[in-house]
Amino acid sequence: MKYWRTPLDLHTIQVSKGKVVIIEERCKGCQLCIQYCPRDVLEMSKAFNPKGYHYPEVVNESQCVNCHFCEVLCPDFAIFSVEATEKQ
Repeated sequence: MKYWRTPLDLHTIQVSKGKVVIIEERCKGCQLCIQYCPRDVLEMSKAFNPKGYHYPEVVNESQCVNCHFCEVLCPDFAIFSVEATEKQ
């Protein structure tokens, strides 16, 4: 993360990592999760779900900070993020 100044407590700041989970069958391809992702983790896939819509796919999972914006914006509850552990 880029700061405009170096925080005094920089050594104590730990950025959380997330893992995005997409339920492809629920997605209707509105792209809200892609447009509002602050770290550009998602993009539209070329594949179709059973309803005939393109759904998002994770392209840069290492950039996810588990902010839950995608989860809050999704009108179909088709996406959510969970805290990534060291093993993931």
